[in-house]
Amino acid sequence: MAGHSKWDNIKHKKAKEDAKRGKIFTKIARQITVAAREGGGDPESNFKLRIAVDKARAVNMPNDNIERAIARGTGGGESDNYEEVVYEGYGPGGVAVMVQAMTDNRNRTASDLRYTFSKNGGNLGESGCVAWMFEKKGLILIERTEAIDEDELMLTALDAGAEDVKVEGEGIEIITDPAEFEAVKTELESASYTLASAEVTMLPQNTVAAEGADAKRTVKLIDALEDLDDVQDVYTNADLPEDAYDA
Repeated sequence: MAGHSKWDNIKHKKAKEDAKRGKIFTKIARQITVAAREGGGDPESNFKLRIAVDKARAVNMPNDNIERAIARGTGGGESDNYEEVVYEGYGPGGVAVMVQAMTDNRNRTASDLRYTFSKNGGNLGESGCVAWMFEKKGLILIERTEAIDEDELMLTALDAGAEDVKVEGEGIEIITDPAEFEAVKTELESASYTLASAEVTMLPQNTVAAEGADAKRTVKLIDALEDLDDVQDVYTNADLPEDAYDA
């Protein structure tokens, strides 16, 4: 999401995570298991696994849960046959929506998504209908404070390999190539910057302003999609106003 809506989205998602921590743990455990199955159980040599473990630690997932999920992926425990699938569609007002799911039953997941889109003013589309509007990028967000020298932060990020640094409202956005994400993140943490958010995500190349009822319906659709057990992440090109997150 663009502009200030990134920060509102962080607050909104954190509130949801706090309320539904058990479900969040289950979803991240799937990510860890699949990453370990595909690339081995060592986070130091498996970038995808390292990202999933970092996400688990960010929500205070117990180490025992992380280790069990890795063991399932590397053959040390029972493992369901989950696979990653990307679905695409449109939300209220025609905004683009991409959904990253992890499923052991594509028919069930597609049916759940189709119903959820339809119930919330959108529709599930064909593969490729909106993917061209997004780019895979590393995105690091740092809250602006008086203690931060923005010029120094920018130089640190760019020297570490960041593609771009933007000051947006209450925060600073650092965009990287996915391959450079870990190096930039590590350098910023080593320089004692506190990261509000750090993830490899799908960024829209252009955004669409969602206003009024459409904005609130878009948030409701995203929430409903994220509540589905098989859904891992939801991306949209909607630029949402602050009041879209109000109940």
